[in-house]
Amino acid sequence: MNPETWAAHVTVAAIVERDGRFLLVEEHTDDGLRLNQPAGHLEAGETLAEAVVRETLEESAHHFTPEALVGVYVAHFGRPDSSGATYLRFTYCGSVGEAEVNRALDPDIVRTLWMSAEELRACPERHRTPLVMRCIDDYLAGRRFPLDFVHTHSVGPTRSSKSGTQ
Repeated sequence: MNPETWAAHVTVAAIVERDGRFLLVEEHTDDGLRLNQPAGHLEAGETLAEAVVRETLEESAHHFTPEALVGVYVAHFGRPDSSGATYLRFTYCGSVGEAEVNRALDPDIVRTLWMSAEELRACPERHRTPLVMRCIDDYLAGRRFPLDFVHTHSVGPTRSSKSGTQ
């Protein structure tokens, strides 16, 4: 691996708990159908909070309101000396309203579902990565950081200022 071309993939994920159950998506992956929190990549010009709101809507049809940062996770897939990937995941917890009824989900998403922590623990082979359970365990342990824990410094217009909102 050439260290000059290496870059981590920055991702976000949303933890939503309702009545002891967690919002999850079932999605197509290279390893078959897997469970994950609504999650995805940070896009150019976005803040992390904007990215988690967008990804949650695209993958679950729910409008997500972030309330706290649960944690920041680094995951290495593959060997360090090969073409493996490194992901830097920012996981937020928050709330959602009802799903938009006719909203199309991202193409890889098969469905959304609500599962308890116990149900998730019973099927680790179905998790997209070990971070699925780790993030829920951290959430259940009460890990919370204020949203302003992560500061965004932009030297140009941000995505929200381009659309006229602040």
